[in-house]
Amino acid sequence: MTTRRFLDLADAGADGVRAMLADARARKAARAGWPKGRADADRPLDGHVLAMLFEKNSTRTRVSFDMAMRQLGGTTVVMDAASTQLGRGEPVSDTARVLSRYVDAIMIRTDVHGKAEELAAHADVPVINGLTDLSHPCQVMADLLTVEERLGRLEETRWAWLGDGNNMAHSIVEAGSLLGFDVTLACPEGYDPDEEVMALARDRAGNRPPRLVRDAAEAVAGADVVVTDTWVSMGQAHAEEKLSAMAPFQVTEALMATAGPRGLFLHCLPAHRGEEVVPAVIDGPRSAIWDEAENRLHAQKAVLLWCLGLL
Repeated sequence: MTTRRFLDLADAGADGVRAMLADARARKAARAGWPKGRADADRPLDGHVLAMLFEKNSTRTRVSFDMAMRQLGGTTVVMDAASTQLGRGEPVSDTARVLSRYVDAIMIRTDVHGKAEELAAHADVPVINGLTDLSHPCQVMADLLTVEERLGRLEETRWAWLGDGNNMAHSIVEAGSLLGFDVTLACPEGYDPDEEVMALARDRAGNRPPRLVRDAAEAVAGADVVVTDTWVSMGQAHAEEKLSAMAPFQVTEALMATAGPRGLFLHCLPAHRGEEVVPAVIDGPRSAIWDEAENRLHAQKAVLLWCLGLL
């Protein structure tokens, strides 16, 4: 069987994403009320090892992948780039070949997307994108699971993205084009999403292409899901200029009041209350962020199973 990789949602395709969501829902329900450290009854990854390679700080990705492997019966090896030979200039290709001899899958959280692609190109085991500057598919899998749980469906829902056209925006656009929901991105000029990502999504989406607008109210009106992210990500420069450009796209109570009657608020976290979102929204009744954060665990269990050919 060809080695699977999960660098973007399109690697799994619509059928693969739906299969992962179904498995995540089933496994989450099956272990309701269990201690979090107890393995699933079938222990499908018993004896398997996941290498987790971090070149960026992490809370949710690190803990959720570690717990995902524990619950599936496997184990993890955690590596920070600074303490590995990657931090001393070893080629990514060499690291890929070596790790493939030791472990059953690799998760990387890094900056340049090309680094994840190079790792996958030279590895003999599945490589999973835990975050790059281009996309964040594992987070969006959790978002999709959360919306399904709360609204009962994904197809034909309306999503509004506010702020920077960043990696999260790219993965949401990709998800909409694969699964048949509408995505409108409201971004200030100069902070647009990647045009290649948008073009691919338009080609896939048919009569539901993603839209880019300049007005937050236009995007949010009647939306089922409102999503934002921190305006200044790790390592970004020109913070003051960017914060000024993003200010009109802040998610406020008044803005959320114009969303659909069951409209949800999502945020991948960490959040800067008072910047991209006001405290009354992120801590309010429409916020699903804690379910969303928990669902990183359940969604990533399904991603691991899909990558290893068990879905």
